[in-house]
Amino acid sequence: MYHSQAMPRVAAGFLLATLLLAPFKAAGEEALKIGSKRFTESYILGEVLLRAASARGPAVLKAGLGNTGIVYAALRAGSIDVYPEYTGTIAREILKLQGNPDLDHLNRALAQRGMAASIPLGFSNNYALGVRGSVASRLRLSSVSDLALHPSLRLGLSQEFLARADGWPGLSRAYGLQGITPIALDHGLAYEALKAGRVDVIDLYSTDPKIASHGIKTLADDRGFFPRYEAVLLHRADTPARFPAQWQALSALESTIDESTMMRMNAAAELEGRSFADAAGLAFSHAGASPVHRDFWHAMIAPDLGRLTVEHLLLVFGSLVASILVGIPLGAAAAKSRALAQPILALVGVIQTIPSLALLAFLIALMGIIGTIPALIALFLYALLPIVRNTHAGLAGVGEGLIQAARALGLSARDRLWHIELPLAQRSILAGVKTSAVINVGTATIAAFIGAGGYGDRILAGLALNDHAMLLAGAVPAAVMALAIQAVFELLERHAARGLQEN
Repeated sequence: MYHSQAMPRVAAGFLLATLLLAPFKAAGEEALKIGSKRFTESYILGEVLLRAASARGPAVLKAGLGNTGIVYAALRAGSIDVYPEYTGTIAREILKLQGNPDLDHLNRALAQRGMAASIPLGFSNNYALGVRGSVASRLRLSSVSDLALHPSLRLGLSQEFLARADGWPGLSRAYGLQGITPIALDHGLAYEALKAGRVDVIDLYSTDPKIASHGIKTLADDRGFFPRYEAVLLHRADTPARFPAQWQALSALESTIDESTMMRMNAAAELEGRSFADAAGLAFSHAGASPVHRDFWHAMIAPDLGRLTVEHLLLVFGSLVASILVGIPLGAAAAKSRALAQPILALVGVIQTIPSLALLAFLIALMGIIGTIPALIALFLYALLPIVRNTHAGLAGVGEGLIQAARALGLSARDRLWHIELPLAQRSILAGVKTSAVINVGTATIAAFIGAGGYGDRILAGLALNDHAMLLAGAVPAAVMALAIQAVFELLERHAARGLQEN
């Protein structure tokens, strides 16, 4: 008979591979942890902070962590120590303050949370609404108030702007625009939608380089709704004391980046095809790398490919091992007990329906951390359904005659399960594991939203830049990995089939 320990050995093999692939942290001085949000300017400023701090001590960057809520949650939890933020966002979105409080006012409120804002970088990046130039000319639009006269205009607003207190909810009330229903668009895609005529109005950042290149008319905030958005560093109150050398280097950035410099850096990334790191270099020197055409092949084989592959494998197989070790026993319990079958299958089915971003946000709030651990837990939960269902189906398909014969031989229930039922069901179980593994490869890209790395880093950067080459440079390796994993499992299934035939 085919050896009954095959499935545990497969699981143990995956676990060993995961441990070997896991990145090891070098012992030594603690690194300053820098975060950034998921839009071009924040990516670049994160690189600016990393370059400055790294010159004086160890520092790491967790880039593209998502919206304000996720990055601020990471700061509060200690997963990061500092990130670039804007005074208006701190006032309205984080502290829920009205008006335009100055930095001293903000810091008095932040101190109660163990936070502080300091080191004004020297520029403002204000929210605004922009209209296609041809539409603005035809309808004579010059201010936000004018939108109320044209409720048929199509607004495409970023998801964060639609949810923020200093975004659409407050703006629509202040200007009487409640009759207009905007659609949600990723900020990186909104400019192309505007250019193509699919929408008429989008939300802007005043330092966006595409405002000029796309001929967009910026509408005046004639009722003074938006606060000022001065770029500062938001950090934990103890960060300067914990990292004095790195903080001294960051302090040297105060008032060194004016609006034209920030627009030039944004243009380098969005219009000239430079990497975020190269664009950040313009903050330190007026000279920079020549503009490049970022084609798919060069984006694909970029130096970060090896690191991202290791991170993605860790996410896929780390979660898969846990799903195997939990899912097979759950499936066996469902097969052996009619009372447990429906609750178990219903539970894993419901988990599968939870939106991935919602689950990640819930895990961050529950655990107080971002990064690999909540991502692994989310992927583990999503991988359970195919394994549990296939284990249940495989064991339920074992003939009653074989079970009766085993009982007649005096085998205990445990021995029947391990030596007869699981070996006979292992093809079905392996098929479930294969399905979970392949699904996990794609789902793991979402983990980049919370700083867990993997190929999702490239996909998120591509979305921020509306860069198809960068998007494909993340999607294609994930697809190749999924095909390779599927091929490996098909070999295992054939091996299992041959073992059953031989015995």
